[in-house]
Order: sequence, then C-alpha cells, then structure tokens
Amino acid sequence: MRKLMLAAALLLPACATATPAPGEPSGACRNQDLERFVGQPATADVGAQMLAASGARALRWVGFGMMVTMDFSPDRLTVRLSKDNRIESASCG
Repeated sequence: MRKLMLAAALLLPACATATPAPGEPSGACRNQDLERFVGQPATADVGAQMLAASGARALRWVGFGMMVTMDFSPDRLTVRLSKDNRIESASCG
C-alpha cells in the first residue's frame, strides 16, 4: 500500500498542465491561414513560419508516399509534401 501511494505521488505532477511563456506557442493548433503555404518548398524556415502561424508545438513532415500513424495530436501540425518536396497540404492533428 505504501509503495502504491508513493507511485501515485510521483506520477501526479505528470497530470499538471504547463502554461506557455509569453511569445511561446500555445500548443493548440489552428488550421486558419495555412493554405498560404501550399506550393512553397519544404524548408526549415517555412516550417518555422507554419508553426508560428498555426500555434502548434510540433511539426510533422510527411513525404510523398510516406506512411504515417493515424493518432491525433492536437498540438501537432502535419504537412504533406509532393514528389518535388513542395507543400501539398497542412492540417492540425
């Protein structure tokens, strides 16, 4: 019983939500205004701009024909690329 209580006390902080610092992305991804990136080449600079525009914390590049998991992550931006490494679409999740 004592070990169980200790384990629960150690895991409890994992349930807390962190508040982002001012200027840091909130983590709640938004799809608005992402269509302006369609057709642009996939570069680190464009990826950073997309993260800033969406508010996402993570960016997942999906190359042409690449398989990905279907798990949903509300703080992730998924960017699909064409054969010539240009942005085909972008969406949250």
